[in-house]
Parts: sequence; structure tokens; C-alpha cells
Amino acid sequence: MLIIKALHISLVVAWFAGLFYLPRIFVNLAMVPDDSPAERERLLLMAGKLFKFMTPLGVLAILLGLWLWFGYGFSGGWLHAKTTLVVLLVAYNWHCGMILKAFRNGRNLRSHVWFRFYNEMPVLVLFAVVFLVVLKPF
Repeated sequence: MLIIKALHISLVVAWFAGLFYLPRIFVNLAMVPDDSPAERERLLLMAGKLFKFMTPLGVLAILLGLWLWFGYGFSGGWLHAKTTLVVLLVAYNWHCGMILKAFRNGRNLRSHVWFRFYNEMPVLVLFAVVFLVVLKPF
């Protein structure tokens, strides 16, 4: 079970790296001037590759998390709170895909400032999840 736990933590770290960096690329995409299509295409390529890389990592992290959950049991309110936050992260990951699609289709209506705030959401969730897992407050 410790190997599964170590793999789960490693995959979560890798998934979070993508969740942190992809919205940062969105910040840069929102700042690209209209007369710079090469810069826009390069950032879209980077964002697309990152999304395709990070999403399977998230799926694997969740599958291993479920394995751990079934292996250790369903006890503790902290675990249900953590699971709720993971569902929010899945929604965030999905929403990042929708934003990427909007950028690809030239339909982004949000400013780089909005994306700067959007970029902070997974940081807050990470802090909450770590505190729940370590402290198990309820």
C-alpha cells in the first residue's frame, strides 16, 4: 500500500504542476497583441501539450487515490471534504480545457488580470487538501 501512496503523491504533484502552469500560459495568451500570431500559436501549442500531459496524470492520481480510499476505508469527515475538493479540481481541469478551446477558436473574452486570479485557485485547494490530510481535523 505504501507504493500506491508514493505513486499517488507523485502523480498529484505532477498534476498540480500542470494546474499551476496552464493558467499562467492563459495569462500570457490573454496579453498577446493581435499583430503577433506566431507568439499566439506557440503559446497555444505549449498549452495544448501541457493539457494533454497533465490530464492523464490527474486521472491516474484519482484512480490511485480511490485505491487507497478503498484500501484504508471510508472513515473520517476530512476524507469526504478532501474528496469534495478533488471534485472541484477535476472541474477546474475540465474548465481549463474549455478555456483552451476558447483561445484556439479566438473566443476568449477574459483579461490577463482575470487569469491571474484564476491561476490562484488550485493553490488554495492544495493548501486545504494538505491541511486536511495531515491534520485530519474531523
